[in-house]
Amino acid sequence: MQEKVRTTFRKIELHKKESFYLIVRGVEVGLSAGLISVLYRYLLSFAEDKLYMALDFVKGNPVRIALWLMLLSLIGLGVYFITKWEPKSAGSGIPQINGEIKGYFSQSWWKVIIGKLVGGTASVFAGLSLGREGPSVQLGGMAAKGVAKLTKADKTTELRMISCGAGAGMAAAFNAPLAGIMFVLEEIHRTFDKSILCMGIVATITADFTSKVFFGQSTIFNYDTVNFPLRYYWLLIIIGILLGVGGALYNVIMVWSQKVYKSIKRIPNYIKLPFVFFVSGVVGLVMPQILCGGHSMEVLLIENRPTLMMLVILFVTKFLFGAFCFASGAPGGTLYPLCILGTYLGAILGGVSIDMFGLDESLWAEFIVIGMAGFFSSIVRSPITGIVLVFELTGNMNNLLPLATVSLISYATANLIGVNPFYEALLERMIKSDDSRPEFHNTDEKVLKTYVVPMGSKIAKKRILDIDWGKHCLVVSVERNEVSITPKGETVIKEGDELVILVSQRRFSKDNERLERLINGDLV
Repeated sequence: MQEKVRTTFRKIELHKKESFYLIVRGVEVGLSAGLISVLYRYLLSFAEDKLYMALDFVKGNPVRIALWLMLLSLIGLGVYFITKWEPKSAGSGIPQINGEIKGYFSQSWWKVIIGKLVGGTASVFAGLSLGREGPSVQLGGMAAKGVAKLTKADKTTELRMISCGAGAGMAAAFNAPLAGIMFVLEEIHRTFDKSILCMGIVATITADFTSKVFFGQSTIFNYDTVNFPLRYYWLLIIIGILLGVGGALYNVIMVWSQKVYKSIKRIPNYIKLPFVFFVSGVVGLVMPQILCGGHSMEVLLIENRPTLMMLVILFVTKFLFGAFCFASGAPGGTLYPLCILGTYLGAILGGVSIDMFGLDESLWAEFIVIGMAGFFSSIVRSPITGIVLVFELTGNMNNLLPLATVSLISYATANLIGVNPFYEALLERMIKSDDSRPEFHNTDEKVLKTYVVPMGSKIAKKRILDIDWGKHCLVVSVERNEVSITPKGETVIKEGDELVILVSQRRFSKDNERLERLINGDLV
């Protein structure tokens, strides 16, 4: 018992003197997450190149086409066995990381890495409309977990490393370090944790540097800035609303497609998944532009300005094919494909606006990036990440105001409609369908978790002793105005306080969920 008390006090003391330690851990996380993301990015680029070579080789030859479709079906069967061997390697990877950090899952880091690398590469070689960014988030998190396990880090440090590894994976995939850390804070933690911020900034910068060593420093989208006319800002409001409605519809259809796929129980998965790969082969022969994450569509949009009809056709077919591929649960992400859909939706709205209102043709590129940011914000429900991500993808911050206007309006519109954020909806479905729960070998270990008291919280202005924190939770520090306050029963909680709470690892998922609801005002 005395040893447990000493361990707990050591953990609290380390929390107060950990800046240097967090920086060192951030470098470890950034290197591991960056290298695994670079490997995945290389494998997918190689697979995509070989895919188009194969399509050129088989086109026009019925025998070769038949053999190609048979090969893809066999690859689909192989991917089925991979996802059966490690179920958490299936799908996007972002909900899995979110669930791990919240205590719902405990993934085998090395099995997920192997499953994602092999399964994701196979899926892209088959042309499935899936991207690398979501899986890179999971791969980064699992690489960081591997480092934590190998260095025997405590559970608090391990969870922080997984969080920062996820952000580092996104940074390496997009060459966007700021978006990586913002994604962790805004989408995964939904709170401001200084420890995560410190470790995360170091990790994402390190991962981004690692990625740029291999792939260079050029941005994905380059365009000439044209100031959006102030007298047409009312048009941005309409576009924001349309993107918000479109994002909510996207979430509904994607989740619905997953339900439909899983409801077809008379056909076993070892037949359904190869069929998806077979269909992808057929699509590749008819419309190769919509295959994979969307690089071909990006090149087409930037280098050639397609007609309005072609933009609509590519948008609709990419959307439907993406929903079909995502529903199968094949390893691969939706983050970059949805960004591509956003650019095409922005291009469509921009083309219509230019024709109807006689706007300058040079504004067309501005509509493209506005569409990406707005669509991302409405689907993921992380507007700040969307704004920062587009800035880093384009390397252009001159038109921040129209970008922010559309993003915030689309975010508010999607919230008003009431559809759950995309990755939150996926996590909820995953938790309901997953009967397993994490097994903790050291169930006496505690986890330090930081919560920020928001404006309007019902616990604000209450004394600590008047709040039911839960049997297994203990407030160990109150951070206020850069000063650490040792909490007592009479200490009054204020808005903006950072509460450092010791939570039982055994009950972490339940207690963490309850504390979030309590602090955010759902419980009293």
